[in-house]
Amino acid sequence: MHKTILITGGAGFIGSNFVPYFCEKYPEYKIINLDKLTYAGNLENLRSCENMPNYSFVQGDICDADLIEKLFRENDVRGVIHFAAESHVDNSITGPRAFINTNIIGTFNLLDVARRHWMDAPGRIKPGYADARFHHISTDEVYGALGATGEFREDTPYAPNSPYSASKASSDFLVRAYHHTYGLNTTTSNCSNNYGPKQHNEKLIPHIISCALAGKSLPIYGRGENVRDWLYVMDHCRAIDLIFHQGRAGETYNVGGHNERNNITIVKTICLILDELRPRTDGKKYESQIEFVADRAGHDFRYAIDAGKLEQELGWRANETFDTGIVKTVKWYLDR
Repeated sequence: MHKTILITGGAGFIGSNFVPYFCEKYPEYKIINLDKLTYAGNLENLRSCENMPNYSFVQGDICDADLIEKLFRENDVRGVIHFAAESHVDNSITGPRAFINTNIIGTFNLLDVARRHWMDAPGRIKPGYADARFHHISTDEVYGALGATGEFREDTPYAPNSPYSASKASSDFLVRAYHHTYGLNTTTSNCSNNYGPKQHNEKLIPHIISCALAGKSLPIYGRGENVRDWLYVMDHCRAIDLIFHQGRAGETYNVGGHNERNNITIVKTICLILDELRPRTDGKKYESQIEFVADRAGHDFRYAIDAGKLEQELGWRANETFDTGIVKTVKWYLDR
């Protein structure tokens, strides 16, 4: 019997790296990719799956409870890997409602349909559904901001500072509640900033690459001193695979790359790689295009992740350092 896995948001950045990897690794799974195809979703990034016999795409919204019910009923879904989310902090500041709807209501819909499909009552799993699992992908932003030292751990108190991170914190708590109240088999992962191929242009690294190549200014918030822990997207995909298959039910796992960089360092690194791979025709350095702009409202200073639990319990390690991953990433964008 083919086990059906529902992947939500598989046309987004992380999802479109995960889906081809997952389809290829598990030919015995029937994989349904449900994506609303907002501005951030791109089917071009899933070309490699289109002809795979175990892959199908459904355009739809996780806020549509009837659609989710229908997908579970018709395909007997036995696993959910939930990427679908509004995720751009700047957008959450100008238009928070979409974040509340997708990230909170959408997650609730998925959880509630999964509960009814897999369980007879609280604590009573339907026969044959013992290994049905709901994996929720979240963010380190739920923990708020760090000072100059320290790292986020799974037991760090939640302190979200933007409408985006508040909506993700809410969704994390719903997942937790469905495990503790109903006994639903859930896992959650909270990751640091991802980078790599297929990322939407609004995010820092692809935005800087495209602006540099177009001869535009390279905008950096404040003085570029905000620090993030950067995780190469395929390292994240392997972590999700491990947690989905081997993680302990009800547990949360932090995923980070041990690659802390401040924004100015990121931008200067990209400039140096471009100087080498595609020098400017006027002989100037790309760094000359850097421009500092007014800081984002409520901009968290620093995030860093302690991924020790994932490393010790499940044996995960990041394959890419930032220095190797960023070269791969820039080359991917240059090829396009």
